[in-house]
Amino acid sequence: MLGLFNKKANTLLGIDISSTSIKLLQLSRSGGRYKVEAYAVEPLPLNAVVEKNIAELESVGQTLSRLLVKAKTGVKTAAVAVAGSAVITKMIEMEAGLTDDELENQLNLEADQYIPYPLEEVAIDFEVQGPSVRNPERVDVLLAACRKENVEVREAALALAGLTIKIVDVEAFALERAYELMAAQLGDGHAELTVALVDIGATMTTLSVLHNGRTLYTREQLFGGKQLTEEIQRRYGLSVEEAGRAKKKGGLPDDYDSEVLQPFKDAVVQQVSRSLQFFFATGQYNDVDYILLAGGTACLPDLDRLIQEKIGTPTVVANPFADMALSRNVNAGALASDAPALMIACGLAMRSFD
Repeated sequence: MLGLFNKKANTLLGIDISSTSIKLLQLSRSGGRYKVEAYAVEPLPLNAVVEKNIAELESVGQTLSRLLVKAKTGVKTAAVAVAGSAVITKMIEMEAGLTDDELENQLNLEADQYIPYPLEEVAIDFEVQGPSVRNPERVDVLLAACRKENVEVREAALALAGLTIKIVDVEAFALERAYELMAAQLGDGHAELTVALVDIGATMTTLSVLHNGRTLYTREQLFGGKQLTEEIQRRYGLSVEEAGRAKKKGGLPDDYDSEVLQPFKDAVVQQVSRSLQFFFATGQYNDVDYILLAGGTACLPDLDRLIQEKIGTPTVVANPFADMALSRNVNAGALASDAPALMIACGLAMRSFD
């Protein structure tokens, strides 16, 4: 079994392996309040991960080892995620009253109807969602499946750093969980809101539309912050590392803002607008209440204001840590600037409290 919906796992490190970096987050909870116990971000060597697939196992293992040292954590169990594009999810109806074992046996018999891969190559998991609306004698069951190699390569990478995977989640579900922390920041009627969560990573932009906190729609597009890094490299003759550093820390020539940054921000606005048009074209909704920006690119100065002006929808930069306590060794300033990029890691770390 995949472990997507595993129950009770105690403290887990949320580890998000993206195309350019690995992010780690450890949370604790007392009462209803979360606390950030440890967090760290470590850049990955070029092409170690390509479009969310681990290409160089050793490099990823070494990066994870550095990350653990940086985070100063003794926890050795983790939750990781696979990209939505690697997972098939289906809602199916099954008879009510079956035990988990009976459901599992039944699903294994029927799974080949829903999954286009040979079953021996696939890891499967399921979660009962509740009674079926159409037939009270039956229940809705969410079936999730991904190729075993996607899980095994992550297990192997973490094992190189002495870590054990307890849970494999789906990025969209992790985002949904982190969004729960933010919903209250969007005002009193947040339960009824339709929110576009736009996660702009290094190479991929993912739009997830949530209504009542549940994902209605998700779409990935090849577009991300790497385009800005490449433009900085090209224009100023810098290496990838130098360009990435300059993008974060500044120190570029005077024409950078007008000639490089502004056109990129305009391209982001266009991507967000286009992603939303695709969603509206499905005919479910023709409007969203909020746009929530996540991912490393969300931190670009004034990007939220620009999107709000051009699209006309209130736009907020995601910070799932706004109401959390921080342990002494967590740098509040660094956490605040990394916050939009830590949504998936946060949603994974929250699996500790299932």
